[in-house]
Amino acid sequence: MSDPLFHEKMKAQIALSDVIDPELGVNIIDLGLVYEVDFPNVDQIIVNMTLSTPHCPLGEAIKEGVTNVLTAIFPYRNVKINVVWEPIWNFDMISDAGREQLGLSPR
Repeated sequence: MSDPLFHEKMKAQIALSDVIDPELGVNIIDLGLVYEVDFPNVDQIIVNMTLSTPHCPLGEAIKEGVTNVLTAIFPYRNVKINVVWEPIWNFDMISDAGREQLGLSPR
C-alpha cells in the first residue's frame, strides 16, 4: 500500500470487473485479461490488457466497455488501452471465481 495511487488502481480494478467478456460471460478481471492499470499522469489512465484470442470478434466491444467504466469514475482522465499479446493469455490466468463461473475445476 505504499503506492500513492493504490486507491485509484483499486477503484479501476473494481470498475473493470463490471466489463463482461460477451463470449465467455465472465468479467475481464476474473478472466485475467487485464495485465496492468497505470496512472502515468493526472489526466491519463493506461490499461495494458489482452483478449482471449487475437481474432476475438468482440474485442472492440470489450475495449469500449473498459473505456466506458473507467470514464464514468475518472471523467477527467483520458483512457488509453494497449492490447498486448505477451504474455499470451491462457486458462491458467483465470481466477478461482472465474473458473467456477465457467464450470472449470479449481487450480
